[in-house]
Amino acid sequence: MKPRKNSQIILLLLVLFNIVSTTLHYTDNAIFVDRYPEPDWITTAGVFATLIFMTPFGLLGYWLYGRGLFWLSYLCLGFYSITSISSPAHYFYPMVTSMSVKMHLLIWCDAIAGLSLIGFIFWSSLLLQQWHKQSEF
Repeated sequence: MKPRKNSQIILLLLVLFNIVSTTLHYTDNAIFVDRYPEPDWITTAGVFATLIFMTPFGLLGYWLYGRGLFWLSYLCLGFYSITSISSPAHYFYPMVTSMSVKMHLLIWCDAIAGLSLIGFIFWSSLLLQQWHKQSEF
């Protein structure tokens, strides 16, 4: 069964929100890698590699959702959301230098984007139960 048009548009907006927020945060993190509190093994190349590796999962999740493959979509979207919901992990590391307001905003915007994607997964799977309607056909 195909998803409702409204839910597909909402998912598209959420995936785009995540791509934009994650790209902005990860790019800033890569450029100012020495100013973000994080483990020493985090490098500019590693930050960009993570962004390049993870983003296709968000796009694939959206594509699978549009095809009615809900559980695979939820899996891809949940995996992709890790890039966003993990951003506040910066606060688990001691700050060597104080972070700018921009850095804090990018971290929390990214976290909100990721949480909104997780929220969509719960909404679609538990409230709309689109995956269940799929098995009726």
